[in-house]
Amino acid sequence: MKDIFRKTSAEVLTALDVTETGLTTDDVQKRREKYGYNELDEIKRKTAVQVFFEQLKDFLVIILLAAALISAFLGEIENTIVIMIVVILNAILGTVQHVKAEQSLNSLKALSSPSAKVLRNGTKEEVPSREIVVGDILYLDPGDLVSADGRMLENYSLQINESSLTGESLSSLKDIEPIIEDDVSIGDKKNMVFSGSFVTYGRGVIVVTNTGMKTEIGKIANLLESAIEKKTPLQASLDKFGKYLALIIIVIAVLIFTVDLVRGNDVVDSFMFAVALAVAAIPEALSSIVTIVLAFGTQKMAKENAIVRKLHAVESLGGISVICSDKTGTLTQNKMTVQHVYVDHKVVEHDKLDLDNDLENRILFMSLLCNDSETVDNKAIGDPTELALVNFAEAYDIDELVIREKYPRVEELPFSSDRKLMTTVNNYEGKFYMVTKGALDVLLDRLAKIETSEGVLDFTDTTKQQIEQVNKDFSMNGLRVLGFAYKEIAEGQAIDFEDENDLTFIGLISMMDPPRDESADAVAACIDAGIKPVMITGDHKITASAIAKKIGILKHESEAVEGFDIEKWSDEELQEKVADISVYARVSPEHKIRIVRAWQEKGNVVAMTGDGVNDGPALKQADIGVAMGITGTEVAKEASAIVLTDDNFSTIVKAISNGRSIYANIQNSIKFLLAGNTGGVVAVLYASILALPVPFAAVHLLFINLLTDSLPAIAVGLEPHNKDIMKEKPRDNDTPLLNKSFAVQVLSEGLIIAIATLISYHIGLSTGDHMIAATMAFSTLCLARLFHGFNARSSQSLFRIGLFTNKYLWFAVILGVALLHIVLLTPALQGIFKVAPLNATQFGTIYMMALMPLVVIQLYKVLFVKKV
Repeated sequence: MKDIFRKTSAEVLTALDVTETGLTTDDVQKRREKYGYNELDEIKRKTAVQVFFEQLKDFLVIILLAAALISAFLGEIENTIVIMIVVILNAILGTVQHVKAEQSLNSLKALSSPSAKVLRNGTKEEVPSREIVVGDILYLDPGDLVSADGRMLENYSLQINESSLTGESLSSLKDIEPIIEDDVSIGDKKNMVFSGSFVTYGRGVIVVTNTGMKTEIGKIANLLESAIEKKTPLQASLDKFGKYLALIIIVIAVLIFTVDLVRGNDVVDSFMFAVALAVAAIPEALSSIVTIVLAFGTQKMAKENAIVRKLHAVESLGGISVICSDKTGTLTQNKMTVQHVYVDHKVVEHDKLDLDNDLENRILFMSLLCNDSETVDNKAIGDPTELALVNFAEAYDIDELVIREKYPRVEELPFSSDRKLMTTVNNYEGKFYMVTKGALDVLLDRLAKIETSEGVLDFTDTTKQQIEQVNKDFSMNGLRVLGFAYKEIAEGQAIDFEDENDLTFIGLISMMDPPRDESADAVAACIDAGIKPVMITGDHKITASAIAKKIGILKHESEAVEGFDIEKWSDEELQEKVADISVYARVSPEHKIRIVRAWQEKGNVVAMTGDGVNDGPALKQADIGVAMGITGTEVAKEASAIVLTDDNFSTIVKAISNGRSIYANIQNSIKFLLAGNTGGVVAVLYASILALPVPFAAVHLLFINLLTDSLPAIAVGLEPHNKDIMKEKPRDNDTPLLNKSFAVQVLSEGLIIAIATLISYHIGLSTGDHMIAATMAFSTLCLARLFHGFNARSSQSLFRIGLFTNKYLWFAVILGVALLHIVLLTPALQGIFKVAPLNATQFGTIYMMALMPLVVIQLYKVLFVKKV
């Protein structure tokens, strides 16, 4: 039913065709047939087998599978086995990651209450929550999870925590009156309750208006399904790059095969060499290496309180240009905290209270006496606002339970949303006092006196204006304000609501959910790194703006808007405005996902942080969803790519820094692989064009590619963190992996390696023994590629980054050199790997030529590359 919050309770019952005795059994059956069960739909998921085979659709993988099949057909079983192991391992890794990530809807379903109390056939009964239907009259008591959306019929001081939907920690005070305003957000629909929220105080009766997928939480489930998980920039770049690379390699392999045939070489030998060249040129270990580097990166990040759920999301961190952050629990402490006390015409900071001052002491005591919350064994019980007062007293070593025992409560008028007041009667040292707290706008009209250090005075218009100005100042800074007043009554006097008049004002207490201590520094670090921080919250605009100003997100009031503003804008208009907005207040889950999409449409890599169910769709839509590990709901965690175990916004900055370093390391690993492969391909092309004997046997290429490449490439990917990387701007998401600069580096470095290899080859040919020439070419290429790992570590020279700072690379190089020498010096292996015995002079030549690319490239970096 549309705009149900605008209707009266009677109009709602009439529209739903429900009587005050509830539904009959027949009514329930008919409505279940119409509306279905009160549960969230679950779409059919892909099986693990389907996901596994989808991993094999990558173009490079298809080429490798074809090469493996041809090798098997031609009897080269070793080639087939090696290629298949790499392909299958990659597919298994991808399948495991996918299956782990698809659990958001299950977490949403877990939010449903297992049972609910309803009125049917004129009697109250308990039924499973999935059997609730539209029109059921539902009873709500403290601690109940709300099982469906509904309209309030009866209200007995009902307060409901709707943080799972709105993201706000304060309980919402409910009312039964119709709402006539336009553009009402979920948080402002005071006469409605919503599935997935829970009762914190009071009682209520509602009529169910929506169930299952029609509820607000059901809409979020739909959004989760519609939110598209994008490929990370590196995944997209590698896919595109892989297709180009495979096509180039196929053309070269066909060319080599054709040239060999024209020259009268054996067809099978020529074909196997062409296949070996293609397999050697294709960096089939690339996916595995990227995965391993990312895995090591995630381990480092986990130690720094950022758990990565989706492996490939790590590299996207480096490209983040926008962070859309929830406020409550992310930028703030998610705990109401007293900020100021106004008493005796002065504002006292929360940590400057003088308990020797009678007035300051008394307002503190009153805040504990007119209060139902408490902390027992470090466990907080009660309303967040009242708990803030309890914690405030505990900061001064005052125990609320001791005070309440000393000044016992003898009567009370519970808080109600229509009065906005709470009153208790306490025996205070032999006298009986009414202590009243509540909203100042209500309390002001009930005051007759004010207590000051000069005594109890009449409450004048001037005094009223002074207090209103203080309240306004507090409110403009996003503070929640409670007023306190009292009056003495006779012992045993019964009180009612009429007695909440002629009170003596004592003071105000302001509070707020304060920013985390580290939030301001984290925001500043983001801005320095070229990242725009944006606050998206369900809280009021004034409160959100106050927090945003404190931590540096908001510079001017014009940069803050509310959800109903977004409602009026088309997607195109939002895209135009989004860059100029820093704070979004009173937003719904739909607004959050639109904001994220608007930034993405402008070409940005977007991170979204949050902790509530309401953040789930936007977390999934974002390039990087970041959930809070402590306060975060399971839905938020499952929809996210990263979970912060310390709920600390500043941890995101560390994660971005790590992500940037990891991406740079992955790029360097890819450059290392491609430069080495380029060196081998250029050497083969050179020999083919000049009609020289092939410089390598097929087994040489496979040995280099599968044994000596992988470990050095992984080691390059584990280069220590670059501390200066956050001084750079985010990388351009549209810049392809194989850009002009990247290609020039790969080709130039590959050419230098090829020249060194061919010099060794020609020196070997001068002996008149082709076997020696091939062995020298193979050995030089193998060693040169190993030593090139030191070049690949950074754009800076080894003198600047340190020769021995990457222990993994030293291990990989030493192991690679050892493996090569085992092949060269072991007679039993010389025949298998088609190598000839070499003398000392030839070994010296190999090492001199293999070191040449390292020396040349390092000299260039020393002379021409500027320090970062």
